[in-house]
Amino acid sequence: MTRGFRTIRDGVTAFAMLALIWLIAVKLNSDAETVHSGAFHAADGDSLAIGGERMRLKGIDAPELVQSCQRGGKPWACGREARDALQRLVSNAGTQCSGTERDQYQRLLVTCRSGTLDINGEMVRTGYALSYGNYRSEEDEARGARSGLWAGTFERPRDFRDDERLHSGGVMRLIGQAVGWN
Repeated sequence: MTRGFRTIRDGVTAFAMLALIWLIAVKLNSDAETVHSGAFHAADGDSLAIGGERMRLKGIDAPELVQSCQRGGKPWACGREARDALQRLVSNAGTQCSGTERDQYQRLLVTCRSGTLDINGEMVRTGYALSYGNYRSEEDEARGARSGLWAGTFERPRDFRDDERLHSGGVMRLIGQAVGWN
């Protein structure tokens, strides 16, 4: 082997090792837990903000802010009530929300606590949100007690969002895709 070839080979090997170390560092950093503390602002029953960070409570699905439900045969603003319930739970300066993942809208997916209280679970237990993961027992408790949403009839938040998308131009977009307009 010539001296020039060894120098090139050693340079390429060193560069490859540095690139590998950099990729490992990026991966480790991307899995780092992000923790926010303080009094949060509830945008709706499962979304928060503090400073410039937007967050979504992991494992739950609450009514949309504009969503209405039925209780005693009368409409009630379940979306606003869910937001207000969450706001009461996260207004304590000692509240902490932490997570490692982001959703499709780049919101940090978080589990929030105020002392020993799991806020995500409490929203489901009081009937202001549905379980979308590990809160099945809390949902069963709310349903059995006829708390919050379970005191009347409601459209699941996911179905409400789907209906809203269809009624706000979604139908035309779907037709356009089907016939090749886009």
